[in-house]
Amino acid sequence: MSTADKSQYNSRITPYVFSCWILAAFGGLMFGYDIGISGGVTGMDEFLMTFFPKVHERKLHAHENNYCKYDDEMLQLFTSSLYIAAQHSSFFASKACSLWGRRPTILMASLLFIAASIICGAANTKWMLIFGRVLFGIGVGFGNEAVPLFLSEIAPIHHRGAVNILFQLLVTVGILIANLINYGTSMMKHGWRVSLGLAAVPGFILFIGSLVITETPPSLVEMGKEMEARAALQKIRGVDNVDAEFQQIVTGCEQAKQVKRPFKKLFKKSGFPALFISTIIQVFQQFTGINAIMFYAPVLFQTLGFKSDASLLSAVITGLVNVGATFVSIYAVDKLGRRKLLLQASIQMFISQVAIGAILVTHLKATGSLDKVLAAVVVVLVCTFVMSFAWSWGPMGWLIPSEIFPIETRTAGFAFAVSTNMICTFIIAQAFLSMLCHMRAYIFFFFSAWILVMGLFVVFFLPETKGVPIELVEERVWKQHPVWKKFFKDDAKETTD
Repeated sequence: MSTADKSQYNSRITPYVFSCWILAAFGGLMFGYDIGISGGVTGMDEFLMTFFPKVHERKLHAHENNYCKYDDEMLQLFTSSLYIAAQHSSFFASKACSLWGRRPTILMASLLFIAASIICGAANTKWMLIFGRVLFGIGVGFGNEAVPLFLSEIAPIHHRGAVNILFQLLVTVGILIANLINYGTSMMKHGWRVSLGLAAVPGFILFIGSLVITETPPSLVEMGKEMEARAALQKIRGVDNVDAEFQQIVTGCEQAKQVKRPFKKLFKKSGFPALFISTIIQVFQQFTGINAIMFYAPVLFQTLGFKSDASLLSAVITGLVNVGATFVSIYAVDKLGRRKLLLQASIQMFISQVAIGAILVTHLKATGSLDKVLAAVVVVLVCTFVMSFAWSWGPMGWLIPSEIFPIETRTAGFAFAVSTNMICTFIIAQAFLSMLCHMRAYIFFFFSAWILVMGLFVVFFLPETKGVPIELVEERVWKQHPVWKKFFKDDAKETTD
């Protein structure tokens, strides 16, 4: 961040704005809770006997192939249906963000999540269960669209990375809480109902939060409420002199008003760099293999020979690592920048995945299990993988798309990012258990190949956005990048329809 920017964009971190950050970030906790809860629930015997008796029968047979005993399309649909629903709803969420603002969209997400948790907790048929998961998905689509945008738009420029990563931090906290709850409820009668029903708690906290937080200044200006926008900016910055930042927001919004069809603007030549980066980074995030591990951690550890309780405990350990490593990202992202964290993590993740694959290929056969020492080594390697993801591709997947679009295409562009994330998550969630059955340990080499490609992509194509005011990213980042600047040569010739 330049000295001029620091002098112009004044701010203080007040208790009110800090509470806005935390309450909004509970949208991430909702998302994380669901990621963590589904894997633990699908490992519970009572849940399988109620909804997936064939899977439970296969699980009981010791001679059953280690890699294939959980291979069931409907069981995978239980997990993945949420993400296909989120993929479709993200475009409706984009419209809601533009028409009504970020705060009402967050409110809608919380109500959907509460309703879904009640339906899933009370489900007595497979299709009632999946209907609840679809409602969860619509809520996730709305929350994942609105919350990162909200956090980026109210964050001080020099803390924007750290504030936005609060969303990912709460995702990791949600996963950890879900793993702890699954560990406790696995020993209870109808424990799976408790696990699914408790999703209403973060939904309720987000609902209360949506009534407390302010609307973002850019959103208020977009809706023609400039006086309210200035007051909101003064409130979240904790200072009276916000002239420079407010004028930048107003200028950006005036330019945005000239764009009547933001989705069409996205597909023009000058819109391609931000759209491409924001969508490809979602593909890469999911094809690291992280959600295959986080969704199915208990199932995966049972495949490696851990007993049911031990596998849930191992999932709790990875959850703790996930939370702790995210704090590293919060501390480092605005100091080291986005690119350095992504490159370091790509190397660490690649080594971890290759090592896991090598151990399983040589020591885990179709029947039997790993010895205790090798199983412990695999858990450590999973933790090193999760650790590196948590301070890099996890938070950056939400941070970078939220800060690289101009205001006229920000909600539309971020909708594509969320949609891409959800469709890739759906693919992994729906396919992983079948892939594990057919590819066996070689699945880890499949993910490591993707990680190698990701690292090369960062080196050649990803610009650094650390310390750049969000309204000036196009001028200072895209138009200066050796690869992407050529897309803006004819920018003045493009119409603004």
